[in-house]
Amino acid sequence: MATTVRNNFMPQSLISNLQQVLISRNDAVEEGKKIHEQPPTPAGAHCSGPGAADADVEEKDCSYTKPVVLVTNGEGTESPGLTFLVQALLHDARFDIHVCAPQSDRSVSGHSVTTRETLAACSVEISGATAFQVTGTPADCVSLALSGALFSWSKPVLVISGVNRGSSCGHNKFYSGAVAGAREALICGVPSLCISFNWKKDVSCENDLKDAVDVSLPLIHAALRDIEKGTFPKNCFLNIEIPSSPLTNKGIKVTRQSLWRSSLSWQAVSANRHPSVGGHFMSNQQSLGIKLAQLSRDASAAGAARRSNSHRKNVEIESVGVAGKFSSQQTVKKYFRLEFVEKEQENVDEDLDYRALEDGFVAITPLSLNPNNWFETQSSVSNWLAVVLANEQ
Repeated sequence: MATTVRNNFMPQSLISNLQQVLISRNDAVEEGKKIHEQPPTPAGAHCSGPGAADADVEEKDCSYTKPVVLVTNGEGTESPGLTFLVQALLHDARFDIHVCAPQSDRSVSGHSVTTRETLAACSVEISGATAFQVTGTPADCVSLALSGALFSWSKPVLVISGVNRGSSCGHNKFYSGAVAGAREALICGVPSLCISFNWKKDVSCENDLKDAVDVSLPLIHAALRDIEKGTFPKNCFLNIEIPSSPLTNKGIKVTRQSLWRSSLSWQAVSANRHPSVGGHFMSNQQSLGIKLAQLSRDASAAGAARRSNSHRKNVEIESVGVAGKFSSQQTVKKYFRLEFVEKEQENVDEDLDYRALEDGFVAITPLSLNPNNWFETQSSVSNWLAVVLANEQ
């Protein structure tokens, strides 16, 4: 497919299939294991650093501490994308993996944080990682994890938010709890990645999320390596979008954020079909925004409202549009549900995130806290990725 070469588009010689890189790496790891296999470490001795299995070195510094990687997401601890990512990182065995993620789906909670409420953090089993699920947003989870109040370590080397189901391209990033988790890490001074898979309704399947993890691993390893070397781009985090067919991706593009977003569709909901809208319905629809209970946090105002309405009669309306006139002694209550509707966008510049993703590329968009230095940030990430891809050739 012919494309225009731009400053943020990798030359064809540098575009590589990430899956092939992963396969070659895995083959090398397996071969190394066979060559350097050693008997189990004697009781009382523990050494887990890189090179611990090297037969040419009899003694290692057993005080070595693995670098910590923190994983979060927007969809909650039961998300298969999170599980696949944690499993892959644990299999690598070079890093200490911690998880702090929402208890339920908060994928469209934006960068909201919880105040004036107590959050609960409960330990949970995720493939053997040190993991907690939190009754808060992704931004809450990252902020809590990095505060030192939950984990004993001082700071991880990298925060990864993902793998999340659904694109965070364009203006969708403002709604995305997953992007907010990565942004919160950057605010706290920790390098971060947000990884999302371009899920297609009635087309994509759970195994595609596993393939998306496989495709993203070389980028994760490159980021971790260059963070240690001090050459990873600073002052931004990377929003990595994996196309809907991960293993047949066309390569990598460093992209700019587009103006694309999903359409917001409000639908009237029947009270008869959802009798417990105030509780069970919203608890299962966390991705629609802040919980219903959070709409009335001010106790005094809520109490005043209850007293004011104590003599009013509730009238539930299920129709759409103007409900008509009601007496001053009646309170009108309607129920609505918000859904995101995907829409196509034509004539989009090829170096924008949405177009590159739909064209089958892995789209990497650097997102900075300072929008005024986007050109410098874009160039920094393009140069870093060029070096990464050249080293993988």
